[in-house]
Amino acid sequence: MSGQEPLAGSSAGAPADLVVQAPDLSAEAIEAFRQRFAPAPLQPQAASVRLVGVGPRATAAAAAAELAARWRCDANLVPPHWALSDFRLLALDMDSTLIQIESLDELAALAGRGSEVAAITEAAMRGQVADYSHSLRQRVALLAGTDASLLQTVAQQRMQLSPGAERLIGAVQRAGLRTLLVTGGFGYFARILQRRLGVDEVCANELEVRDGRLTGTVWGPEPDPDRVVDAQGKVAALQRVCDDIGCTARQAIAIGDGANDLPMLKLAGVGVAYHAKPKVQEGTDYQLNYCGLDGVLEWFL
Repeated sequence: MSGQEPLAGSSAGAPADLVVQAPDLSAEAIEAFRQRFAPAPLQPQAASVRLVGVGPRATAAAAAAELAARWRCDANLVPPHWALSDFRLLALDMDSTLIQIESLDELAALAGRGSEVAAITEAAMRGQVADYSHSLRQRVALLAGTDASLLQTVAQQRMQLSPGAERLIGAVQRAGLRTLLVTGGFGYFARILQRRLGVDEVCANELEVRDGRLTGTVWGPEPDPDRVVDAQGKVAALQRVCDDIGCTARQAIAIGDGANDLPMLKLAGVGVAYHAKPKVQEGTDYQLNYCGLDGVLEWFL
């Protein structure tokens, strides 16, 4: 498809398939979906089942969501005949998305400021903080004087990938997509993940270190270090990479969990709320609440 075409079948009134998945999807759950969406043919897949042609999103979404909540599984309405090759970019948030922790919270806990920082982080991720940039600077300031070696401790002892991360990134790279790690967190951690996973680009904030200790100051990426990566910074990064590779944002898949991810998820052709806060789930068409990151791959044929 050309860089200017919308994704076929992505509108609310277009035909859709229903992909049902969970790490332990039961036969009873599958039967409940089959009965509710009869006579749609049921097609087994590698780690899910697909009900083909259940109808448009506008009419099927409520029933799918009700059954997903009852059977504790993921149920996403996707356009038929989607392929990863329809897309050009995968953009991933870092904290609580690509990795299972909030790295700033872990750093603060080691520095003895855990509860203060975690409370601000939680409010920010839920969208209860009007100015994310201010909240980030506020949290980092609490770490002034912290031994910078604790960054390495977090990376080595606490920074674990989310389930399915390596499989997802490997699959999109084989399909020819560019990969972007875009985070309001810190480049120290993001670059470690970049090297480990072969991510093409990183957009992250930087912690100032002087004489082996954090100064409590945070910078944004070049060319404008005075602006930290916030919600609009993530949007700008996604759009910049799309421009660089000659595609539109409709040809991007973006995955995140927090309120500062939501504008980026809305801009992308496929915005995925991954084990996300309620506000983020309500603002996106695609959610993974039970599966790992590689659950996204089940949506494509």
